[in-house]
Amino acid sequence: MVHQLRVNAPAPAAPAPLDMGDPAGTRGAITVTTTHLEREGVPWIPVMGEYHFSRDLPERWERELRKMRAGGVDVVATYLLWILHEEAEGDLRWDGARDVRAFVETAHRVGLKVILRIGPWAHGETRNGGFPDWLQALPIAHRTDDPAYLAHVRLWFAAIAAQTRGLFHGPDNADAPVIGIQVDNELYDQPTHLATLRRLAEEAGMHASLWTATGWGGAQLPPRGVLPVYAGYSDGFWEESDVEWPAFGATHFTFSAVRDDLTVGADLRAEAAVVGDGAPLGAGDPWPYATCELGGGMTVAYHRRPHVDPEDVAALALTKLGSGSAWQGYYLYHGGTHPIGALSPTQESHATGYPNDVPVRDYDFFAPLSAHGRQRPHFHALRRQHLFLRSWGHALAPLPATIPEPTDGGPRWSVRADGARGFLFLNTHQPAVAPLPDLEAVAFEVLMDDAAVTVPSRPTGVPAGTATVWPLRQPFGSIPALTATAQPVTELRVDGRTVVLFAASDGIEVELQVERDGATEIMRPEGPPGPGCVVTVGDTDLVFLTAAQADTVWRGEIDGRDTVLLWDGEVWFDAAGVRVAPPARASSLLALPPLATDASGTAGPLVRHPVPRGHAPHAVALGARPAPVTAPVRTDPRSGRLSAPTDADFAALEPVSLAVEDAWFEGVEQLMLELDWTGDALRLSAGDALLADQFWSGRRLEVDLLPHRDAIRAHGLTLRAFAWNPSAGVHVDSRVRPAGGAPVLELRSAMARPVVTIALA
Repeated sequence: MVHQLRVNAPAPAAPAPLDMGDPAGTRGAITVTTTHLEREGVPWIPVMGEYHFSRDLPERWERELRKMRAGGVDVVATYLLWILHEEAEGDLRWDGARDVRAFVETAHRVGLKVILRIGPWAHGETRNGGFPDWLQALPIAHRTDDPAYLAHVRLWFAAIAAQTRGLFHGPDNADAPVIGIQVDNELYDQPTHLATLRRLAEEAGMHASLWTATGWGGAQLPPRGVLPVYAGYSDGFWEESDVEWPAFGATHFTFSAVRDDLTVGADLRAEAAVVGDGAPLGAGDPWPYATCELGGGMTVAYHRRPHVDPEDVAALALTKLGSGSAWQGYYLYHGGTHPIGALSPTQESHATGYPNDVPVRDYDFFAPLSAHGRQRPHFHALRRQHLFLRSWGHALAPLPATIPEPTDGGPRWSVRADGARGFLFLNTHQPAVAPLPDLEAVAFEVLMDDAAVTVPSRPTGVPAGTATVWPLRQPFGSIPALTATAQPVTELRVDGRTVVLFAASDGIEVELQVERDGATEIMRPEGPPGPGCVVTVGDTDLVFLTAAQADTVWRGEIDGRDTVLLWDGEVWFDAAGVRVAPPARASSLLALPPLATDASGTAGPLVRHPVPRGHAPHAVALGARPAPVTAPVRTDPRSGRLSAPTDADFAALEPVSLAVEDAWFEGVEQLMLELDWTGDALRLSAGDALLADQFWSGRRLEVDLLPHRDAIRAHGLTLRAFAWNPSAGVHVDSRVRPAGGAPVLELRSAMARPVVTIALA
């Protein structure tokens, strides 16, 4: 069946009705139009990843920020959590992991811009939303224009301003890294207060090009004062434990003009948000569709533990792009660890009045980059999209989304086009709890101002799980107009030729429609997708990779040259060139242009280079396992949700020892413990120090032991774990949930994986 859609040339973009942005024409100017952002007059789709500096070790910051940059992120967003900086009133601390200035300067050195989320209330699954206990206890009207509250806010903002002085981007400081500020978070009914917060921040000396506030939940925002930013999660820990998948979830896998998600944070709102006249939330706003919390994964609460898949994250992100997103922001992009303060732990909990008990330490979020920097499958899948935006985001940014009316069983697709050329987005992926079917024999006819394009030229099946973007009449190198059933990844000019890498979709034949000299020629590659699958048109080489191979594409500067790599492993770029973490077996990577190391062959236009073998993992011996014990079943009287076991509950358990040899720490950059287990809740300790914890959701526990070497040497390493209780009512994904009616506690294996990286010039 051929599905038809007409697209027309949009009205020209105009300045957005917002009091922000730099003067047009100034060096480095960031401006906001009605449809997109621009840098120095060039359309720009920012790729923003959330990484909380205070939830990681400062000695890791540069390495992890470089990984983010290698993942295609160009802006890092970070919370300032007040409770971590002023746990005791008047004792403001900016040392160690609290040093926001050092973090921002490191991001700048790496090549990232910065958005500061200054609160005062932040949430982020933090105790009191980030308010210090002493502030939370004051008899004042928090998060309002109560003068008594604002007096404390002024002091907090002044302290931030003092730490970040000289780091704010603007006409007089075009190279500075901080381009924007978010005030508060998830504030739904205080527009005047949000305007006050911006004014107080500016009075303190924080002058930013962009000002944002979270717009979800039908939030009421101050006119002209902030750009609304939105969220989209494939699942949520904040739902009730009997919810298999949130009712709003399908919206995030369906192309739509709806920007808002009323379910995010709904369990913290006293009553329903004001949502206007029933029009699609955010549709028609005279400013860009911007996001700050596209779910990079999902954290867990004790009562409900989502099991988000990497494919969910990638498909959701692509669907937002196809729905018109002009700013891709991920929460979290890099996982973290809740710090334990001098006076208390810092996570939200039933004990601090929240409806959810979350782990004391674990805030990994199953993010693209784990709390300890592991590059997960969705890090690679998202990088494919981000490389696309780095090469063609300027062309995509101004294009509006035209979305056909949905039909039962029909394709989910959209087109972003200007009436002459554009991009077609297609998604047949939805989470495993509600998968979509294959599409049989479909094609898409796009009617433009001066032409009609049918892609593919003859109907074809589209397998379930496909999430892709196809070019419509786009220029590539010497090709004036190309329509293809493959996703552009990146484009590179080498030795007078243009090389364009594409990702083929599994089960969809690659077809090219080349328009030149007044005619259209249909082409198909002669062989299956792979690095050697090349179609040459003039001075342009089109390379078609499999979907899996496309997720191994990297791009960065090596020895002063813009370089593309294909390697199925961990990579980031630094002053030495490219750093890789070699696997336990010898391997190779492909490069274009070639590296200054030995070559061992070619594949298409790429040159193969060997990568030496890395370190093998160590098996960690586990001590005697005690009989399974289930945690006491307790329910929070306010929320009615299950409560996590307490410190006393864990202390009553028999510990299990883990035999980690001191020699394993020698000469490594990380020593990653990976524990494969099934149960309910687990804590890993060295003496009295709680190193890590986890509410089991079907995933392994991962923790870097290197920072804890001295404690492990002195006290040993032990774990305590409760068994899965099938009758407790905890939600765990049905795909991994233990069967049967008996308690389950399995500690199957523990491995210590040394991480040692090498530089390849």
